[in-house]
Amino acid sequence: FVSLATIRRDLNEMQKMGLIQRTHGGAISIDSSDEVNIFVRIEKNSIDKEKTAALAMDKIPSFSSVFIDNSSTCLVLAERMDFQYKTIITNGLQLAMKMSTKKNVKVIFLGGVIQYSTYSTDGSLTIDMLDNFHTDLMLSSCAAIREDGTYEPSIETMQIKKEAMKRSDKKILLVDKNKFGNSYSYRSANLKQYDVIFTNAKDEVLSSYWEKGIDIHNR
Repeated sequence: FVSLATIRRDLNEMQKMGLIQRTHGGAISIDSSDEVNIFVRIEKNSIDKEKTAALAMDKIPSFSSVFIDNSSTCLVLAERMDFQYKTIITNGLQLAMKMSTKKNVKVIFLGGVIQYSTYSTDGSLTIDMLDNFHTDLMLSSCAAIREDGTYEPSIETMQIKKEAMKRSDKKILLVDKNKFGNSYSYRSANLKQYDVIFTNAKDEVLSSYWEKGIDIHNR
């Protein structure tokens, strides 16, 4: 029994307080202990994700099989890639649904417990299924990046990415500039475990990474 203007005003105030994340046509509650909903991640910093994906687009090595995580940045890249006669393995429900509409693409979705917040599977069942595969390539992102590695907000996501790295020949990380400076508890990889990292972060942000010999590209 209130006007739309009042609802919008209240939602804007709640977002300023950090209680919610506004989305197209609605809002989602924020819990710092959980991962952010995939649909929020798709909208948030979408231009930066597009720029990061564009940097990597022409530099992806040849492959027949690929593991792609449930990150929104990898989803942006995957939607622009040609996967004809290739195999995609993923725990991302949104990615699996989109890729399954493409012709001559084999999509293997890793079973397990589907998490509402991330639209992905995780847990022991997912890792057990992943144990049956080996891929030429891994495309991944992260929730936070620091000089000592990549970080995730949950143990489950960390475990999936660690296992996928063990089973992939080449590993590529896509990380937009907003992930630098984020802080999460669960370390998923050392940066030198990635063959190459793509980002749209500026030179001054990356200078210390280059000094450590990290293969990270922003152009």
